[in-house]
Amino acid sequence: MATRQLCRSIVLQSLYEWDFYKQKNDLTGTLERNLQEFGPGIDEPEFAWKLLKGVIEHKKEIDAVIEKAAPDWPLEQIATIDRNVLRIGLYELLYADRNEVPPKVAINEAIEIAKNYGGPNSGKFINGVLGTVYREIGEPGKDDKPKSKDEKTEEQKNEEK
Repeated sequence: MATRQLCRSIVLQSLYEWDFYKQKNDLTGTLERNLQEFGPGIDEPEFAWKLLKGVIEHKKEIDAVIEKAAPDWPLEQIATIDRNVLRIGLYELLYADRNEVPPKVAINEAIEIAKNYGGPNSGKFINGVLGTVYREIGEPGKDDKPKSKDEKTEEQKNEEK
């Protein structure tokens, strides 16, 4: 599992626990514990911290986007795993550095995490919501030409491993 993919999984586990306890537990302590337990060899733990911080800083806006993109699913009725996968995916899609995490990578990573940790239809649900948001924001990067091997980002290199 690529380092960033593992970071996303650990952030998901931490957000899940935080959400499960009605957002009353120590989220930073939870992430620290999970990084120690599940990611002792992670090359860039700062990615997990940046991801968690970004999700929390933009949680209100992200939750509003989820409610708008999935109007038939009130936020509290979305499975906890799916809700937090959406938060991570939407943070990366809307707020993260696009050079670091291209929009399609953000979407694909969220779908894969949903397939690994969610229910049988989680991947389709996540794909539907993130795809809707991606199209509504104008499909950033859609017309970008593919990068040559020499120009690939670290994320793309890790994805190929």
